[in-house]
Amino acid sequence: MNNLELEALLNEKLRPDLIQDYSPNGLQIEGRSEIKKIVTGVTASQALIEKAIDLQADAILVHHGYFWKREPEPIRGMKGKRIRRLIQQDINLYAYHLPLDIHPELGNNACLARLLGIDVMGGLEGHAQSVAMYGTFKEPMSGADLRQRISTVLQREPLHIASGENQLISTVGWCTGGGQDFIDLAASKGMDAFISGEVSERTTHSAREQGIHYFAAGHHATERYGVKALGEWLSQTHNLTVEFVDIDNPV
Repeated sequence: MNNLELEALLNEKLRPDLIQDYSPNGLQIEGRSEIKKIVTGVTASQALIEKAIDLQADAILVHHGYFWKREPEPIRGMKGKRIRRLIQQDINLYAYHLPLDIHPELGNNACLARLLGIDVMGGLEGHAQSVAMYGTFKEPMSGADLRQRISTVLQREPLHIASGENQLISTVGWCTGGGQDFIDLAASKGMDAFISGEVSERTTHSAREQGIHYFAAGHHATERYGVKALGEWLSQTHNLTVEFVDIDNPV
């Protein structure tokens, strides 16, 4: 497949034109025109680039790419080394941020819901492009039970800020990655719990004072699954060789 055709295909599937983002979505670094093998991963780190080179990939597809708003613009230091390596090896880099969080089938939020057994009800922000979601569990569970489920599914022990020992969880809001500040919106809408990747100092007080369980399950851990699902979709529908590479990250 041609590299520009692949970008058009991904854009058609993920519709980045429908959401305002903090970085460019699509083909960020142009490499060779013919693509047969793709490596997918969460972040376009140096380790992922080197692994893609070892695997003789023609392209890398990630959730966290480059050129974020308000970051220094010069291509030097760590960013320069990464980009120089991609150009030297003629490897394409594709990145999709918020479009890969919110996609109803392949998005990080949708994947996390399936993994945790959440029945999706809709967007927490009340519109189709909501970055945070809400839903229900088929059976109410304790905070300890949900903590154990998250730990088992994501293979990472979450931080749990409890909202009382006897408060069961039926309704839940969530936003993968750095979505901890949606906890206030979740609380205002009567959610029993909120799940995200990261946690801030203020999150503890929000959870305790508003009576809502909070689970910080890891930015990386909650966002492994969207790009993996996207790669599997490409492999199944367009006969491309795709390999997911998980570069461990404890955050």
